[in-house]
Amino acid sequence: MPPEDGEPRWLSEDEQDTWRAALNLHKLLLRQLDRDLHDDGLGGHDYEILVGLSEAPDHRMRMTELADSTSQSRSRLSHQITRMEARHLVRREECEGDKRGTWAVLTDVGMATIERVAPRHVESVRRHFIDQLTPAQQDEIRTAYQPIIEYLRKIRNRD
Repeated sequence: MPPEDGEPRWLSEDEQDTWRAALNLHKLLLRQLDRDLHDDGLGGHDYEILVGLSEAPDHRMRMTELADSTSQSRSRLSHQITRMEARHLVRREECEGDKRGTWAVLTDVGMATIERVAPRHVESVRRHFIDQLTPAQQDEIRTAYQPIIEYLRKIRNRD
């Protein structure tokens, strides 16, 4: 929220360094994790969807719920699911009793894929992120990020 006088609240040098460090970490880490998943023919969004469906009851989620859990627009998720359907990783099913609702369902091929890829992905996360931090630093990150995550989820749900 801008100050009452309308002037921007410019970031201090330390704030700017903090912001840029967060952005750079995010970009570089996701790019590396994506690169590692690429060897298995997946992208980060593919993997995130496969994980969500593999952990969901009956390996299915409503498309709207899946979009929310992956922080994707419904349109973007629909295109992503179409690409994944072509590779037989997922399928869509109509929601019984709700003509507008659609399920995204993990297929046997999708489950076999996540079971094959997950161990390598976890190793990639460990190597490129977790192992670079002490347990105390991991705790600091969780503690520092949690209020921001809660705030952003709250304002997203208002939209």
